[in-house]
Order: sequence, then C-alpha cells, then structure tokens
Amino acid sequence: MHIILFSFGFKYGPPEADTVFDVRFLPNPYWVPELKPFTGLHQPVAQYVLNNSTGQEFLISVEVFLEFFLAVHQKAGREELRLAVGCTGGRHRSVAVTESLRRFLDGQPFTADIFHRDIDKDRPSGKGGGA
Repeated sequence: MHIILFSFGFKYGPPEADTVFDVRFLPNPYWVPELKPFTGLHQPVAQYVLNNSTGQEFLISVEVFLEFFLAVHQKAGREELRLAVGCTGGRHRSVAVTESLRRFLDGQPFTADIFHRDIDKDRPSGKGGGA
C-alpha cells in the first residue's frame, strides 16, 4: 500500500485526503518571535511543538492508531491512502508532526511520499523551509 502523508494549512483550504489530523491544539511557534520565521523542519520549532506532554501523548496515540488503521486498510486491499496533518498556516505544527510521522512510517511495511503543501506560503524572507 502506498501512503501519501502531507502537511497543510487550514487557512488555505481543505486538503484532498482520506484522513485529516487537526493539530491546532499543539503549542504554536507562530506566537514565539524567535521561532515564527522558521518552519517545522527546523529543530527548535519541532521541539517546541512536540517536546511537551500534549505533543508526546498525541504522537503516541496517533502512532498506535496508524499501526491499526494502516494494517486494516492494507488487509482490505487498499492501494493508496492520503493522510493530511493540518494546522492554521501549514508552516509550523503540521510540518513538525508530519516529519515525526515520516520517521514512524519509515519503520512500517508501506511506501510513503511526504510533502508540505503550504510550507512556503506567507514565508518571511530569508528563513525558508530548510532544515
């Protein structure tokens, strides 16, 4: 089974996905001046989003869910599954979570394509999407 996993920003419209994870409840680096210009691809942003009790509990829960969810879809003969992770703008929280889930999927028996739909929208100059 082929997995397409991507981040997006709700403010840019709904994604074309089979399943959407809304992560707007996680801490938002947008409101931290020294983190705002960066993206979830940058380690300080990812740590801010994920290295707290809410972020850790969410990741544990979604990984358990995905192990089950992907296995039953594969068993049912599903060839492709589109999973989207959304936050407000698609630059910080959704990117950090998608990258964490990328690492999780690396250990699973599926092929996966990962992309960040809205990471470069409204990008401040000079602080792009690099790691």
